[in-house]
Amino acid sequence: MFGGTYTIIEIVQFFIGLFLGIGFVQSGLDKMVDRKGNLAFLTDHFSEMFLSPFVIPMLFVITVLETLGGFLCLGGVAMGLIYNEFSLLLWGLVLIAINLTALFFGQRFAKDYEGAGVLVNYFILTIIGILTFHI
Repeated sequence: MFGGTYTIIEIVQFFIGLFLGIGFVQSGLDKMVDRKGNLAFLTDHFSEMFLSPFVIPMLFVITVLETLGGFLCLGGVAMGLIYNEFSLLLWGLVLIAINLTALFFGQRFAKDYEGAGVLVNYFILTIIGILTFHI
């Protein structure tokens, strides 16, 4: 059933994928369940900047990227464990990197430097995960 022996790189990929998958699926589902609350927060957050007219489409895009990226990571972990196939995990990490870049852009332009700083750790972990596919 399981793919057998795993290299240290594959074990690192599993844990990065599992960690980010859990975090981003939860975040995406939270945005779906509490759409009103998230919309109110983001509308206020971006109220005094050029992005304010785009809050609804931004929330939609971020929700899709987070949820899809998280599920691809979790699916990639499962595929890696069962079939020793990791491409799904790589695509999940790429979507999460795109999502984090978009979030970082918004946080910086909203002058929420603390919020932008929090994203840096997730971004570094994601990039390390992507790099493990080329070692």
